[in-house]
Amino acid sequence: MVEEHKRGASSLLKLVEHPERNIPVILFTLEICTLVAATLVGVVADQVVGPLGVLIATVFEVIVIFVFAELAPKIYAVQHSERVALSMAPFLLTVVHFPPLRWATWGLIKVANFFLPGKGLKRGPYVTEEELLAMADTAADEEVIEREERKLIHSIIDFGDTVAREVMVPRPDMVTVNADATLGHAADIASSAGFSRVPVYGNGIDDIVGVVYVKDMMRAEREGKADEPVTSVMRQAQFLPESKRVAEVMREMQAGKQHLAIVVDEYGGTAGLITLEDVLEELVGEISDEYDVERPRVEHLDDGQVQVDGSLSIDEVNELIGYELPEGDWDTVGGFLYHLLGHVPEEGEAADFDGHRLVAQKVDGRRIARVLIGVSVPEGAAEAQIPVPDGAEEQP
Repeated sequence: MVEEHKRGASSLLKLVEHPERNIPVILFTLEICTLVAATLVGVVADQVVGPLGVLIATVFEVIVIFVFAELAPKIYAVQHSERVALSMAPFLLTVVHFPPLRWATWGLIKVANFFLPGKGLKRGPYVTEEELLAMADTAADEEVIEREERKLIHSIIDFGDTVAREVMVPRPDMVTVNADATLGHAADIASSAGFSRVPVYGNGIDDIVGVVYVKDMMRAEREGKADEPVTSVMRQAQFLPESKRVAEVMREMQAGKQHLAIVVDEYGGTAGLITLEDVLEELVGEISDEYDVERPRVEHLDDGQVQVDGSLSIDEVNELIGYELPEGDWDTVGGFLYHLLGHVPEEGEAADFDGHRLVAQKVDGRRIARVLIGVSVPEGAAEAQIPVPDGAEEQP
């Protein structure tokens, strides 16, 4: 909405960027309005009618406030969220930036936290993602919710921060067909791989010209068109940037009735592809069919070491085996080992980081397919051993 220059959008953006700062001030302002209104009505009713007037005014005010200050505006806002948000944002931004209100809000939050067990919430009644995850963990530990429900809550929260690059099938793993291939040959490639949709390329993998469906090729073959080029039944491909959030990807694929999209990098080259199944797996876990080859992505060995798939994301490794491998310009554990070594490794090469040894157990071409992680670094030598180029000074 900001990019479309809609009125009030810039104020709305400032509000939603830091809700933890703004929501407590708004709640405090609403409380002031409600209490002041109740007090004034009670005082006036007592002076005009007496004690009975206070009772009548209280009942009347509860009904009026509940209907016209609580239910009606909230229902209207839910039904017309964009219009209400844009119209109210400038006023609310002024309210939350009014110094006396901010100071009073944070002071009263400290007073409330003083009387609460533990440390309370520093930002008041606003729940962050981390706090929500901690609540889910506690609920699972106390058997209030099931373990599977806890995992689903974690997946849903992480889903909003996941981008297409993290879940896509990388470029080297893509199964594609040439635009000059015949329908019969393309159908053989797709059926051998067990895929129902295959991208079609023109002048190289960076030139994806469309997507061909197996059902379209089978129909064409039955009609005696097996020798025709695959482009005769090819459909238009959907493209999206690798930095797009998967929640948006899912909505776009649903709206366009697409099950496969091509992921492009910042230079317009093909980075990989993403399917609707890849997106859903971020929520419900791995979905296997009769064509998937079952192979454990994480395997705990008898000697205490852990064998992991090189394409496993850093987040998954940390969650599944309890490590704290760092995040950076890499997305996978194989990419992290690349960073530590500084070159394409031979099988068996290893690097040390924070008390752990990472070994390139299996290398396919230039890809690290399997990584062996173990605790074998002597005490005092637990820092990452990152190669320093010749002539360069080592950083302190």
